Amino acid sequence: MIIVGEKINASIKSVGQALQNKDEEFLINLAKDQADAGADFIDVNAGTGEGPWENAAAAMEWLIQRVQTATDTPLCIDSDDPSVLQAALSRYNGETVMINSVDAEPKRLDAIGPIAAERQALLVALVMKEGGIPRTVEERLEAADIIATRLSAMGVREEQLYFDPLVLPISVDTSQCLVTLKTIEQIKARYPSAKTIMGLSNISFGLPNRGIVNRSFFLMAAAAGLDAAIMNPLDSRLMSFVKVADMLSNRDPMCRGFIRAHRKGLLNE
Repeated sequence: MIIVGEKINASIKSVGQALQNKDEEFLINLAKDQADAGADFIDVNAGTGEGPWENAAAAMEWLIQRVQTATDTPLCIDSDDPSVLQAALSRYNGETVMINSVDAEPKRLDAIGPIAAERQALLVALVMKEGGIPRTVEERLEAADIIATRLSAMGVREEQLYFDPLVLPISVDTSQCLVTLKTIEQIKARYPSAKTIMGLSNISFGLPNRGIVNRSFFLMAAAAGLDAAIMNPLDSRLMSFVKVADMLSNRDPMCRGFIRAHRKGLLNE
């Protein structure tokens, strides 16, 4: 399972405040802590350039540079603004990079697709078109088909794609959990070289005891074929579930990773 650390996001109050105050120490430590906890990518979202920043691109450039002083873990550049993505990539030193995100809206595909193709970036693709999140599996697959076809013509390979099946809060519509899981299964069958990814914590928004909801849904999604999750790697119980999921889904030959994590004292029941 590929883990994308979600904590450096300007929508989180403490992170937004740190960005406004240019609190390098806070942000550097947050990046390092996620990497040390086992994140494979660090998501970096600088928001809209509020506070002392003239624009979102300047904020992202500054943040990218600070995070890279803390870790050489690959970054997931989180913006749907092509100018922000270009600015971030100009400051990015790593070889592997992920872009989050694009959807099936033609203008966005035409703006972001060439950037991903040129940089050979991994690309998170939300399976939605104009008009909001589709309610059915079939509609989400239609969006996936549009994305794959259009991006292929631009030179983005199927194996670069990380399809996001979309996660709605279970508190809003209890049927949508199953729609998400079935979408994962269908995408994996239709695009075997692509991967699937989701923002895990969306499922529990508005509920108490969110941790147990997130962890349970994670295991269900892993069983459906989920390849990656944007989540909190500082949740040691959730990271323990990652080890379990890898073992139970035949991604951990001879249970070596699970046993190694046990011996290091990393498993938290």
